[in-house]
Amino acid sequence: MNTKKIFTLILLLILIIFLSFYIAKSAALLTKNDANKIGHVEILNTLIKVNLATTKSEQEQGLSERKSINDDEGMLFIFQKPSVNYFWMKDMKFPIDIIWIGDNSEIIYIKKNVNPDTYPTTFGPNEESRYVLEVNAGFSEKNNWKEKNSVIFLP
Repeated sequence: MNTKKIFTLILLLILIIFLSFYIAKSAALLTKNDANKIGHVEILNTLIKVNLATTKSEQEQGLSERKSINDDEGMLFIFQKPSVNYFWMKDMKFPIDIIWIGDNSEIIYIKKNVNPDTYPTTFGPNEESRYVLEVNAGFSEKNNWKEKNSVIFLP
């Protein structure tokens, strides 16, 4: 092979590697507009209608002050970048399961049956998450959710 062909192949290989990383990174990160299109989350064929908490004030409010949510509902907290996220039960009126989801859309930690009377204790893994899902207490157990389960975000 001559030098020109080798150089062309190396350049093509570098371009393919760069594009692969760029596409994977772009697919993993939701823009704010994309995040606002999420209306449901699916885990192990269980569909949950979600309310979104994307702003700091929405995230501080969360499900507090609500008396309850339906069994097929939840709240999805979407953070701009992966970070260590701890949650508490300030002003909550009912127990919940809290599910931390990594940037790779897999469950990284589940805290089950968190009661309102645990406030001001905080809960969460010592690893970064990009999303946190809150559902009624017992819902994750009932549906056999575990760490490493894949999470699908749907309109």
